[in-house]
Amino acid sequence: MTKEIKNNDPYKLAGVDIAAGNSLIDKIKADVGATQGPNVLGSIGGFAGMLKIDESINNPTLVACTDGVGTKVALAQENNKLDTIGQDLVAMCVNDLITCGAQPLFFLDYFATSALDVDQAALIIKSIAKACKDSNCALLGGETAEMPGHYVGNNFDLAGFSVGIVDQSKIINGSDISNGDIIIGIESSGPHSNGYSLIRKIISESSSPNDEINLIKELALRPTILYPNLINSLLQKIEIKGMAHITGGGITENIPRIIPKDLNIDILKDSWEYLEIFKWLKDQGEISEVDMFRIFNCGIGMTLIINPNIKDETLNLIKDLGYNAYHIGNIHNKESKDQVSYI
Repeated sequence: MTKEIKNNDPYKLAGVDIAAGNSLIDKIKADVGATQGPNVLGSIGGFAGMLKIDESINNPTLVACTDGVGTKVALAQENNKLDTIGQDLVAMCVNDLITCGAQPLFFLDYFATSALDVDQAALIIKSIAKACKDSNCALLGGETAEMPGHYVGNNFDLAGFSVGIVDQSKIINGSDISNGDIIIGIESSGPHSNGYSLIRKIISESSSPNDEINLIKELALRPTILYPNLINSLLQKIEIKGMAHITGGGITENIPRIIPKDLNIDILKDSWEYLEIFKWLKDQGEISEVDMFRIFNCGIGMTLIINPNIKDETLNLIKDLGYNAYHIGNIHNKESKDQVSYI
């Protein structure tokens, strides 16, 4: 008797589909390629990405940042809103990177899932590619991993990192910040990608009407603003002494990271629009004002420290580039042990 030959793929039986991975590459190849300029060497599918550094930079210094999207991924998945989550991933990296005056060069992503859904993965990676293109940043490569048994059900996670470049003589590190300087706050689109474990908890426990909950979910899932092009435009016209990307730790913990220790910060807490989603979270979650400013960006996604003499010019430049901005704070000599005060 002839023994029956089974054609089952043993790896696929274990939960990993190699063919699906190849299909994904076919779906995203054009989008990835669209982000890559003449300095990118090679193409998608190699073992490593290569990029030639622009020789016009006199003293090139590489800058690197890494981050993820956190549990915003879960909220996006629960509400079938995955078409912008890739922008969140890119933004969390490139928005950090630009605070020292760097220009993003390239980005790499890591997409890990229980079982690869090609259409879902393609949607996410296409949004990563679009965000890279919108940030003048090459999507140089990435990794897609199937890990059944580690990720459960249809769960997945995203992480990534970006590398940028800045002339060493033009690095912005906050060392020139002095008494009398002011803080300009640039609008956020919402919570961006921070505080989502708390946001999801408040939403799940809220007794608000469904229409209201659905609106809050929609507001919470707005993609993180990409600031690189805005900041790059500003740097060509004004002097910025320091920048802080308002992420985890909110305004309270992020601005002091760039302020010399002998200075204090006064935040003018009524100087900008407090977005509706933050009002709702504060009320529904019974969160104190102190904790709101420590957890969320509260409507301010990026801050600049400048000389007060260029305040009006700066605000007008930002407005002309399509963003709302406000004079949200002042820098002065140290008067108390608390570096940040809200007035």
